[in-house]
Amino acid sequence: MHRHIISVLLENEAGALSRVAGLFSARGYNIEAMTVAPTHEASVSRMTILTQGSEEIMEQVLKQLNKLVEVIRVHDLSEGPHIERELMLIKVHAVGSDREEVKRLADIFRGRIIDVTDRSYTIELTGTGEKLDAFLHALDPGMVIEVVRSGASAISRGAKSI
Repeated sequence: MHRHIISVLLENEAGALSRVAGLFSARGYNIEAMTVAPTHEASVSRMTILTQGSEEIMEQVLKQLNKLVEVIRVHDLSEGPHIERELMLIKVHAVGSDREEVKRLADIFRGRIIDVTDRSYTIELTGTGEKLDAFLHALDPGMVIEVVRSGASAISRGAKSI
């Protein structure tokens, strides 16, 4: 089983997202993360899907995705050099001496404190999934109030586009 990041350009219309997700669920394939947003063209959306599977399974998935009417183009970014980022918003307890410790950790991981109360901080952090996981492990688990993660967004390196 290999980790795959599949990038899909599709028509920005009602039902397109559910048809792509349905393709995975109908075949018993798991989607670990999915991000979708319009591109610079309002009529086209870009979907990034993080999944795992053998080369044979991924070949079948890509073929099935290409058969969907709304799909314009499909590419497995894992096959070549790519840039991958994820966004995490994390709300943590920050009282007394913990406030300085949380600030220090946020600085080390290049996070930004975006909301402050007398009892908590909300931190914005971007990077690879491994970086975000490392930040979570660096915190005392009892400090974490809430975590929201976007899932991976990715783009191929260089001038080539999907």
